[in-house]
Amino acid sequence: MKKIKIVKDGPYIVQGDIPLVEREITPDGNSYKLVDKEVYKTGKVYTLCRCGKSKNPPFCDGQHAKENFDGAETCNKLNFLERAQKITGAEIDMYDDGRCALARFCHRPNGDAWELVESSDIPQNKEQAIIAASECTAGRLVVCDKQGNNLNFKYQPEIEILQDPENNVSGPIGVKGSVELQSSDGTIYPKQERYALCRCGYSKNKPFCDCSHVPYGFVDNE
Repeated sequence: MKKIKIVKDGPYIVQGDIPLVEREITPDGNSYKLVDKEVYKTGKVYTLCRCGKSKNPPFCDGQHAKENFDGAETCNKLNFLERAQKITGAEIDMYDDGRCALARFCHRPNGDAWELVESSDIPQNKEQAIIAASECTAGRLVVCDKQGNNLNFKYQPEIEILQDPENNVSGPIGVKGSVELQSSDGTIYPKQERYALCRCGYSKNKPFCDCSHVPYGFVDNE
């Protein structure tokens, strides 16, 4: 099974031979794209740093113990639809749970995801709204048709180590493909196609990214 287990005050244990890649968030006109930087060689099981202090990023090197890292999981564990706000559009609707990793893929050439949903009676805007929601690293946005069918893209399981040179920081861990996430207490988080995990150690919404890597200036190679 492809799975991520959270260790209490420790790392993420990745199971199931999930591909691990490093990508760079790069401006692309009025939107953004990901540029491949590195494909990591891993085993079927590997551990990723959660405290932000590893000398061997993105992998754990035990530094969390020396730093007395507090990795307490503080996020809301409700299902997506229970915590999300509905935005009603012309042709499609969008649900927004407010989680943000500041990856900026919600911005498209014709506007942001919210603007595009509102004007989704324009075919190009409807298409771009679906792309914007689907590419959201945090899994914050889900677009549905008027019958409630999820229109977001499906992904193969993959883990992305994100770099954000435009903001001079290292970004979160992006997880794709409905990979199961197990809390340090053994419970399973509600399944999502995409989500972003904190790796700077500063998030107030652990284990998920809350953009704290930007104000704290987190860089993983220093």
